[in-house]
Amino acid sequence: MKTLVTCALPYANGPIHLGHMVEHIQTDIFVRFLRSQGEQVVFLCADDTHGTAIEISAEKQGITPEKFIEQVSIEHQAVFKDFQVSFDLYSSTNSPENRYYAELIYNRAKEAGFIGEKDVEQAFDETANRFLADRFIKGECPNCGTKDQYGDACEKCSATYGPKELKNPYSVLSGKTPVWKTSKHLFFKLPKHEAFLKEQLAKPGFMNAGLATQLQQFFQKGLADWDISRDGPYFGFPIPGETNKFFYVWLDAPIGYISAAEVWAKTTGKAKSALDFWAKDADARIIHVIGKDIVYFHCLFWPSVLEVAGLKVPEQVHIHGHLTVNGEKMSKSRGTFINARPYLDVLDPNYLRFYYASLLGPGPEDLDFSLLEFRQRVNAELVNNLGNLANRTLSLLAKDKALAPANEAVGGQLVRDALAKVKDIAAAYGGFDHRQAIKLILEIGYSANQFLAKAEPWKTVKTDPSGAKSVLSEAAEIVYLLTALLDPVVPQLAQKLADQLNRPKLTFKALQTAQYPLLDRAAPLGEPSPIINRIEEAVVATLVVTPPKEEPKKKEVAPPAPPSAEIEFGDFVKVSLRAGKVLTAVKVPKADKLLQLSVDLGEGTPRTIVSGIAEAYQAEQLVGRNVVVVANLKPRPLKGIESRGMVLTSGAGGKDLVLLDPGDVPPGTEVK
Repeated sequence: MKTLVTCALPYANGPIHLGHMVEHIQTDIFVRFLRSQGEQVVFLCADDTHGTAIEISAEKQGITPEKFIEQVSIEHQAVFKDFQVSFDLYSSTNSPENRYYAELIYNRAKEAGFIGEKDVEQAFDETANRFLADRFIKGECPNCGTKDQYGDACEKCSATYGPKELKNPYSVLSGKTPVWKTSKHLFFKLPKHEAFLKEQLAKPGFMNAGLATQLQQFFQKGLADWDISRDGPYFGFPIPGETNKFFYVWLDAPIGYISAAEVWAKTTGKAKSALDFWAKDADARIIHVIGKDIVYFHCLFWPSVLEVAGLKVPEQVHIHGHLTVNGEKMSKSRGTFINARPYLDVLDPNYLRFYYASLLGPGPEDLDFSLLEFRQRVNAELVNNLGNLANRTLSLLAKDKALAPANEAVGGQLVRDALAKVKDIAAAYGGFDHRQAIKLILEIGYSANQFLAKAEPWKTVKTDPSGAKSVLSEAAEIVYLLTALLDPVVPQLAQKLADQLNRPKLTFKALQTAQYPLLDRAAPLGEPSPIINRIEEAVVATLVVTPPKEEPKKKEVAPPAPPSAEIEFGDFVKVSLRAGKVLTAVKVPKADKLLQLSVDLGEGTPRTIVSGIAEAYQAEQLVGRNVVVVANLKPRPLKGIESRGMVLTSGAGGKDLVLLDPGDVPPGTEVK
């Protein structure tokens, strides 16, 4: 049987933060374990790309929504890659495959009588001539009176409300007061699925039992029809057979799970189509991993949509809790809203993978990113216990890089006791109880360290070298066992252990029949080195920067600088401006503001250009970007690198720089 595993789709309206990483790391640990068991697993995700918020963000940047989500996708995928999240494919809901399945599912629901119509009263901007989504309306919060709040929630007091409750509302498009008009909307008839949903929620293993009980409140109040349409203009897919109506983002977003499988099938050729997983009779199981804030959509709406479309309902929806930082909700005002990229700029991703694993149980309880506990736990458990066990064992064996023959009397019981825990560790990983798996692995590490501390081979190596080697060789058995046990959580470190042992990593499948001794004692060892360093307190402290309590006064905008001395037209035409495409981008060492770019100008050989835009752009944001280049500037050395051109930007400098975009034209095209 095949297994399809998905994470919830990150919304393409901003960067990945450490809250996102709880889910993606947890799911990756589960997937890596299944692969180590020898199971056939496909791990998919995608960006959720439609809706009003995307429109607004793209408009603020002066680019199309398509260009905006393309840039965000590059950033998202780079973060997941750096955190070692092993997706088989990362897709987008703004794809032809997703449109195909959205229309297919909608048409099947319509034919089955599950789509109805109702008139809905909405705000309308007469100047912009369009209906306004909640995020296109601002006004004074009806609860606390704060001005310039959106039409659905207040950013200051966190109150939620309807747009009609706003005081002194205005359209963000025109600044005019909206009027209220009715518009026909399409609804999915969720109440017709009540019996099916009650049966689905009662299935063992489908979802957390406590949360399933909480969902009963919706049956008690009565399920409501679900509005699946939005008026145009709207960034999304048009609804077949309708005029100026688009699918609501929450309809086509989960369908992205299906379309991602379709793209994977087409890309790899390992399946005929998504229906190899999603057909009702497919020999596959589907597992979603989500946060508890979107249970309603995934456990009521989504199963109903799949059922009416004749598709497979997921076997399991695993639900995790939220992330707090230092015991409080993640907050920008407190400096505790930590994005993933700033973390990666200063700390090893293995630290966070291990820390999250040590906290993640099988239920939906919240977990806390306590900076103090994070540092202390990683240093004590990952570095001092497991890392130090490997380091002192292999470094003391480094002299001749050879192991002693297996000695049952010395190490047999140590290894058998460790192997006896493997079954429970596997059950913990497979049940999303990563906290229990880490606990058992640490117990194995503690036992091996006590074994070494009692024998003290670092003292006896001169007086009894063969005895010391025998003890160390038995400890090396535990280090080898860790290559399998730690691989789901910290795969890079597991690979380091395997390389230093000069052996392939063990797998959970191999451990099902493994016996003492695990190591081929005749094969030589590799080169030892420290597995991972301790976390320094000063580095961790940089993650949280508390903003000042009082907002600084707005600076007056200085008038634009006067132009330089006038030039002749002939001077200007000497400047050759060409369209280029950035192929690679890296930071220039010891130069915070500089990036080294490799730019295709259609010349055959890419140009090396050093540009002072590192404060405004991350290197990974630039790859694939079209830029305007001064192509006939004399080469000049910058930080020892010969820069052959200049990339043009606008803005005041520093973070306030925007690359000029020549449009979608071939590299080398003249810019006039």
